Amino acid sequence: MTLVAFDFDGTLADSEMMDRLAARHGVGAEVADITDRAMRGELSYAESLRERASLVAGLPSEDAADVYADVRLRDGAGDLLSRLTDSGVRVVVLTGGFGPGVEAALDAAGVSVDRVVANSLPEADGELTGDVEGPLIEGTKDDALADVCEAYGVDVADSVAVGDGANDAPMLDEAGFGVGFQPKPGVEQHCDTAVASMEELAALLDERNVF
Repeated sequence: MTLVAFDFDGTLADSEMMDRLAARHGVGAEVADITDRAMRGELSYAESLRERASLVAGLPSEDAADVYADVRLRDGAGDLLSRLTDSGVRVVVLTGGFGPGVEAALDAAGVSVDRVVANSLPEADGELTGDVEGPLIEGTKDDALADVCEAYGVDVADSVAVGDGANDAPMLDEAGFGVGFQPKPGVEQHCDTAVASMEELAALLDERNVF
């Protein structure tokens, strides 16, 4: 049995949920600046996520719900997920993004996966608190990948990881085969190969007899 672990923001989806929430709250430029600092190595992933979450404090819950509801999979992703699950492949999403957006995108595409491991933005009194919670803040995706492989009885060496960003590097290193999806600078060195589209990824997985 094979397990394929996907990142979500920037991989299965072509946008970042935090960016969309920030734009809705009028703090898009400030959040983008923090993201840039993190990419330059000035902040850890956990630090950048907490700083960005603090900037969307006060966003009304209904606005956040609207943003989550509008999240969609990128072209070809739904078909690929369906093909993998129909073939008996275990499919998981490991994301530093937020569960409601992932679930909304999967529902809109009419597909499901075996497990979603994601973070969340707590709410109180009808608005975002500015905090962030979840297993993938301090926790890393290599540990998350090992956990889901153990849960489904799959050897990590038989797993495939697909991601694009720096926080995906641990799982790309850990997996039996790491695929960069339009990888950001510095990420490709952690990948066995890279692809530019879901169609290209599907062809690669077919070639490797994953299906």
